[in-house]
Amino acid sequence: MDRGAENRRGSIGRTAAAAAVLTVAAVILWVVLGRLTGTAFAGKSGYYTYTLQAMAWRRGALSLGRDYPWLELAVYEGDWYVSFPPVPTVPVWLLTFVFGSDVPDNLLVKLYALVGMLAAFMALRAGGWKAFPAAFAALCTAFCGSAAALSTQGAVWYQAQMAAFMTILLAVWLARRGSVTAALLCYALSVGCRPFNVAYGPLIMLMWFARQKRRTLAVAARGLWKGVVLGLCVAAAMAAYNWARFGNPLEFGTNYLPEFMRSKHGQFSLTHLAGNARSFLLGLPLERGEDGAWAVKKFGFSLFIANPLLACLVVRFALDAARRRLDAVRLACAILFAAQLFLLLLHRTFGGFQFGARYAVDLVPYFVCYACSDGEEPRLRPWEWALGAAGIAFALYGVAMVHI
Repeated sequence: MDRGAENRRGSIGRTAAAAAVLTVAAVILWVVLGRLTGTAFAGKSGYYTYTLQAMAWRRGALSLGRDYPWLELAVYEGDWYVSFPPVPTVPVWLLTFVFGSDVPDNLLVKLYALVGMLAAFMALRAGGWKAFPAAFAALCTAFCGSAAALSTQGAVWYQAQMAAFMTILLAVWLARRGSVTAALLCYALSVGCRPFNVAYGPLIMLMWFARQKRRTLAVAARGLWKGVVLGLCVAAAMAAYNWARFGNPLEFGTNYLPEFMRSKHGQFSLTHLAGNARSFLLGLPLERGEDGAWAVKKFGFSLFIANPLLACLVVRFALDAARRRLDAVRLACAILFAAQLFLLLLHRTFGGFQFGARYAVDLVPYFVCYACSDGEEPRLRPWEWALGAAGIAFALYGVAMVHI
């Protein structure tokens, strides 16, 4: 008997079993979250901005034509526009041909989260992780932190972030397995959901290049051109869409939101940095209410408490740096993580009303990038298992206490 073939069949079986357990665990946690928050598993959110945009597209319109006061809409030249990057509208547009204006966006964000978790799981498996530790780590990407709140309902902000979560983790997995063209396409789509995800680009290419051990830099670079062209096509489409609406290829509409037009310093400013650093790097998760009772903060706290995988990432980097075990991928991962975090801290709000630090969800895939890199120890340390389990429990409690 071919022992190699037998081992491969065993590995495939363990991978399939762990993926099934991951999926069942996720569904159970979503059912629990639904009970805790009173949110329908597969219903329609009250913040259905992307559905409105999709229906406008079907009418051949770029604007919504009227105000919806409970939604964040850009006001430009007497009309109302969706103020979010357009990529998440595309799957919603397709779904409107089945569901009309009642797209079940609560289910859609769960599908985004599940696909993202499975992609994280496969990336870790490709990095040498055993099946069930990889499954638990993947589960933590969506439930051990702020993302748990984002997958409960399909509100416009949550759709954008969970679509970005899915596409960037698909890009990480595809780069890890050597499919660079598809990886760069997924990366470009993630930028079309969350523009600051542009920081992942060099890391995605470096992760792929690290797998090309027998190729020169020039030969490997030629393997990138198809993915680069596809990515530029996505960028050009978004730029044209922005130009058609606002006369500016870089304007998605956020600068025309009334809240930012009234703000003295606008949406992004260095003046926001110090306050955001105090709140979202150092802030504690609890505060006293008017009645003197302790409660979870409604507008976020330290992103390392809200998203424990980011604390794991920082500790792993510190240990590898102390032991001089850093390679190009892990060093790039740390640098780009810090760069994207800096940019996010320039935002006036760093998110909104929900459990944890919402924008920090964009950073969670850096943990997967780091953990599946060559040379990184392919396992969870005992303290990481404990932190992950505690983080999931805290997220369940926090989402029950703070949700829209």
